[in-house]
Amino acid sequence: MHFWNNISKPIIALSPMDGVTDPCFRRIVATHGKPDLIVTEFTSVEGILHGAESELGGLVFDEIERPIVAQIYGSNPESFFLIAQLVCELGFDGLDINMGCPAKAVSSKGCGAGLIADPPRAKAILQAARQGIDAWVAGGALPMVDLHPKIGEWLTRRKEVGQLPPSERRPLPVSVKTRIGVNRVVIQEWVSHLLEEKPAAISIHGRTLHQGYRGAADWKAIAEAASIARGSGTLILGNGDIRSLNEAAQRIRESGVDGVLIGRAALGNPWIFRKKSLLREALSHHEPELIPDEPASPLERLEAALEHARLFQESRPLSRFAEMRKHLGWYCKGFPGASQLREKLVRVRNVDEVEALLAPFLSEVSYR
Repeated sequence: MHFWNNISKPIIALSPMDGVTDPCFRRIVATHGKPDLIVTEFTSVEGILHGAESELGGLVFDEIERPIVAQIYGSNPESFFLIAQLVCELGFDGLDINMGCPAKAVSSKGCGAGLIADPPRAKAILQAARQGIDAWVAGGALPMVDLHPKIGEWLTRRKEVGQLPPSERRPLPVSVKTRIGVNRVVIQEWVSHLLEEKPAAISIHGRTLHQGYRGAADWKAIAEAASIARGSGTLILGNGDIRSLNEAAQRIRESGVDGVLIGRAALGNPWIFRKKSLLREALSHHEPELIPDEPASPLERLEAALEHARLFQESRPLSRFAEMRKHLGWYCKGFPGASQLREKLVRVRNVDEVEALLAPFLSEVSYR
């Protein structure tokens, strides 16, 4: 048994987003919205094996994020065999393999969505990841520590701050995040290939690799995948163009998926997940019921923005604070003066500057 079996259905999860779902963002979403499931932004297996701090840093998580799944990508099955063991050692609840990233730098190397065109390699990667998990469960030492000293040093630092390996070696479930095709919809053939490896879940973004994020997500193709997988033991989650819980409920009802991933609608809006129980209640009735849409107040938005900025500065080098600017902009909307505030926030260099800009807004009675 693993968390996919016990998690509430339908699942309302935070979608992994490159350059967005870093440890700080995930912690804020877990604190204010508590989705059913959180997935890290995708991390390169080769980058991890070379001891890259940026890649290793993406595998840091807080207990509040559970269940938390590590998403990794690459094209070499042997690398997945190694990194799957590290993911187990770090205490994640699951391992997700990215077969959906449309970025040219990724897909052109046979990674991400490029794997849709290479089912044998995709299957080999799934098999290798499972074999790595089995090796860890059997009590083996981490082989990648010998490959690069930085990995061992990083693990030692984690242990020094109390982030210890799991007390019991249990197998992690393996899942896949993918798309409906490369330049045309091939959902039936592709999902059938993946089901042969019996992943715990398949999350499907309703666009092809060539579409990227253009056009509308094809929920008919996602519904077809749900139909193909029904009774297989593999859960199907849909992803694409979900802007509210009401829209999520409609997509779940029409497509028959086991859950959805919400991505862009959560930017600056971690509260989108907080009424997921009402969504499940609405779906239990024969007649559709609207879920009350109560957006966060300006005060909630700005306080969360400041909390996020403080957390970022505490956990990341100050030289990287510019990465926080986009998040600050996403929080600032829906109140008088928001656009002018955003124009200033895109130039901040530290938390002190953020606090100075937000102070007049936070002190206004009208924002309470």
